[in-house]
Amino acid sequence: MQRDSFARRLGRRWPWIVAVVVVAVAGFTVYRLHGIFASGDVTATPSGSDSQIVPFNPKHVVLDVFGPPGTTATVTYLDVHAQPQKALGVALPWSYDAITTDPAVFVNVAAQGDSDSIGCRITIDGEVKDEKQVNTLNAYTFCLDKSG
Repeated sequence: MQRDSFARRLGRRWPWIVAVVVVAVAGFTVYRLHGIFASGDVTATPSGSDSQIVPFNPKHVVLDVFGPPGTTATVTYLDVHAQPQKALGVALPWSYDAITTDPAVFVNVAAQGDSDSIGCRITIDGEVKDEKQVNTLNAYTFCLDKSG
């Protein structure tokens, strides 16, 4: 009779017992793995270290829009930080010149003028990356470089 009572109590509580055993085994396993992979080692940098990043390999970016003398244009472009910019009614030739230490440069320039000819050019470090010229009424052109 006493044995039957024990089996009945155990029968109702066995899921809890199994859960406690699983949690204990998992905790012990994690503890041992932390010791094996040395995650208890603390790496610290000296307090006097200089954490400033020194710029390297600066890029010189030039965006040009050109056309016949007296032409005005609306120019939209992405600057060296890929932020959209707009210049309304600028006289051509127009130029954006910047230096950046960003590891990659994504630049774009688009322009529409009030003449029948307009062109654009993207130059990075003295190398022409893209250049286009269009000859049509109220000419529109764009240049793009995503590899700079």
